[in-house]
Amino acid sequence: MPSGSRDPLVVGRVIGDVLDPFECSIPMRVSYNNRDVSNGCEFKPSQVVNQPRINIGGDDLRNFYTLIAVDPDAPSPSDPNLREYLHWLVTDIPATTGPSFGHEVVTYESPRPMMGIHRLVFVLFRQLGRETVYAPGWRQNFNTREFAELYNLGLPVAAVYFNIQRESGSGGRRLYH
Repeated sequence: MPSGSRDPLVVGRVIGDVLDPFECSIPMRVSYNNRDVSNGCEFKPSQVVNQPRINIGGDDLRNFYTLIAVDPDAPSPSDPNLREYLHWLVTDIPATTGPSFGHEVVTYESPRPMMGIHRLVFVLFRQLGRETVYAPGWRQNFNTREFAELYNLGLPVAAVYFNIQRESGSGGRRLYH
């Protein structure tokens, strides 16, 4: 998909805030309770308590992937001073499988935004080999670009994101009189 203005990753500012422009080259399906994640869709915190089911495409089991899930809007979209917050990191995932076949180096932490509408971004990178990616020391102020550079992961091969806000949140901004 070209990185034009119609690309939902561009429209949703995932390209720019988290990632550089890239071409999706591996299919990745993310779902919570049998509901697929599509770019820009909405979930409530109660729907994402447990880690999602993820299916990674490809055709060569000798290829390994790293999955990263981040929130670039922590603690609030108007002041994202913890950008990016790392929610999940799984390495050594063989092609054609999913995270349960990989090595979970940072356990899944369900998003619980307190203020505003947040994006949760799932990014997939192809690794150069097995056991070549290691855990960062913290979750807050994680940087997907720097992490990819540190481990020579190159550009992503797939990404998808959804929007999430407080359980009682109602879309859009509130007006106070």
